[in-house]
Amino acid sequence: MGEKLRWGILAAGNIAKTFAKGLAGSKTGRLVAVGSRSKEKAEAFAREFGEVRAHGSYEDLLADTDVQAVYVATPHPLHAEWTIKAAEAGKHILCEKPLTLNFAGAMAVVEAAREHDVFLMEAFMYRCHPQTERLVELLRDQVVGEVRLIGATFGFHAGFNPSARLFSGALGGGGILDVGCYAVSLARLVAGVAAGKTIAEPLDVSGTGFLGSTGVDEWAVASLKFPGGIVAQLATSVSVALDNKVHIFGSDGHILLEDPWIPGRDASPSKILVHRKGEKEPQEILIRPDRDLYSIEADTVAEHLAARQAAFPAMTWADSLGNSRTLDRWREAVGLVYPSERFDAPHPPVAGRPLAVRADAPIPSGRIPGLEKKVSRLVMGVDNQRTMASTAVLFDAFFERGGNAFDTAWLYGGGWSERLVGRWIALRGVREKVVILDKGAHTPHCNPADLTRQLLESLDRLGTDYVDIYMMHRDNPQVPVGEFIDVLNEHLAAGRIRAFGGSNWKIERIEAADAYAKKAGKVGLAALSNQFSLARMVEPPWDGCLTSSDARWRSWLKKTQTPLMPWSSQASGFFVRADPADRSDESLARCWYAEDNFERLQRARDLGARKGVAPINIALAYVLAQPFPTFPLIGPRTLEELRVALEALAVSLSPQELSWLNLET
Repeated sequence: MGEKLRWGILAAGNIAKTFAKGLAGSKTGRLVAVGSRSKEKAEAFAREFGEVRAHGSYEDLLADTDVQAVYVATPHPLHAEWTIKAAEAGKHILCEKPLTLNFAGAMAVVEAAREHDVFLMEAFMYRCHPQTERLVELLRDQVVGEVRLIGATFGFHAGFNPSARLFSGALGGGGILDVGCYAVSLARLVAGVAAGKTIAEPLDVSGTGFLGSTGVDEWAVASLKFPGGIVAQLATSVSVALDNKVHIFGSDGHILLEDPWIPGRDASPSKILVHRKGEKEPQEILIRPDRDLYSIEADTVAEHLAARQAAFPAMTWADSLGNSRTLDRWREAVGLVYPSERFDAPHPPVAGRPLAVRADAPIPSGRIPGLEKKVSRLVMGVDNQRTMASTAVLFDAFFERGGNAFDTAWLYGGGWSERLVGRWIALRGVREKVVILDKGAHTPHCNPADLTRQLLESLDRLGTDYVDIYMMHRDNPQVPVGEFIDVLNEHLAAGRIRAFGGSNWKIERIEAADAYAKKAGKVGLAALSNQFSLARMVEPPWDGCLTSSDARWRSWLKKTQTPLMPWSSQASGFFVRADPADRSDESLARCWYAEDNFERLQRARDLGARKGVAPINIALAYVLAQPFPTFPLIGPRTLEELRVALEALAVSLSPQELSWLNLET
């Protein structure tokens, strides 16, 4: 077989010992080292498992050049940091479930594995067991007809101990993350296979539960609705002993898994019972593994190293991300927010080190009149962020890659967006390193008095005494343009803003504003934030929105060299999701579906194929390559979307290609 995969175990608790015992019976791996924050505990662990090196820190374990793969067995809140550090150390990774405390951490872990080219799998050992493979076969063969209802429970009575991991909010306690994650992962698998796929993501997640005196869920239930009408009812607990079974009900019978979560202990057989309609006795399908299920799990890692992730039904990266997102939704329904997730929590960088711009940061910067700071050529839109946890992970990644500009507005989320970006800036201590683009005076409050009121409220929400660039969110032709220039210059003189501009303004009003400012000896508009993209905006998504993509606007922008900070710079996902046969997204279809845009999409696909990038990269590169300064606003919701957006920075487009993409040649 060749040399066995050399494993290190990071942390030395009970689950680490369980895995070590399974590893001893695997075909492909052997334990060579263990790391603990206690040297004595590491040495005791090493004595129990033979010729194993004992490291008195996790750092020393990751620095051990003999270790090829690590099993991360820390409490939940430490998974993200040490999995990322393991990836940075070049180690392949099996991380104990749940992958991280929440989806924000999960996406950071997956991106770290991708960036450092290492294997990563979430340690749902039952997904590697042949019982699960056989279940998938039965579902694909529709042995009980069409799947309609899934019932799954996993819970136990641990005995209340407020300082123990299972009941500690600081340690991510409660049933949902500890064992409810199993039920969620299986429901998504069953619903996915029943639909002819692998996994399915729920359309709706609802639930309730009991939050005990320590604030964690001691027992909880969830209802999941999947595409195709499939419904799952899940239950979990750390204070109630449940039956820990899975029932899958179909149109022609049901399947029962009596031991779904830890099948084949010590290589013992397990069984699947198939109850078909009209048959008195169930069909008993025996599963006879040749190894312990943890041995099989370790071998699954070794067998898929080259692909960097396991094959279904073991946990793929997409599967783990989907599971994390669903667990977040279940906890939200129950009302469970861990102390480390709260808005006022410290939210340190997920990788456990101070925030800094990388030496190889790809995002370039440019200049906007009136600002001493350089402005990154990509601007992070913040209106789609909901939690401080995801905000911190996404903004950290953007900043590390050279992004320093953030777009928000008084209107967004009733002020929540401003609070999020302001909190992140304060936590990281980067106020003088970032550029805040804030907007106010949205219709119907587009007048000098409301502009002032909203600006002061925005500054309070942001926790700062100035905004780098202040944009009027709309124009109001009923107000003489000089009145807007006057009030904006007042705030400029008072130091509340460093530069200002207009969003959704017409050329004539911009020219009138600049003419007034020049005549009055005042400062004029420094930048513009209208819509601009490769795709033509057929209809505005909101009243009062203006696009600057047509030939007249492009000629004016080239002539004046006015910096443009365009919103919907990637046409709201048109170059990713558009399909003339699919009009399920009403806004996308209404605003962007047109024959000429689909031709632009095809040309972006053709050019992208030649350059080795996706159409969305061509679309963003088109905006960046204009013969006037552009600082496109992007709105990634995940690290994957950010990574894809940054790929556009490596795309070079000639003037001829720009014209061809826009159907001008």
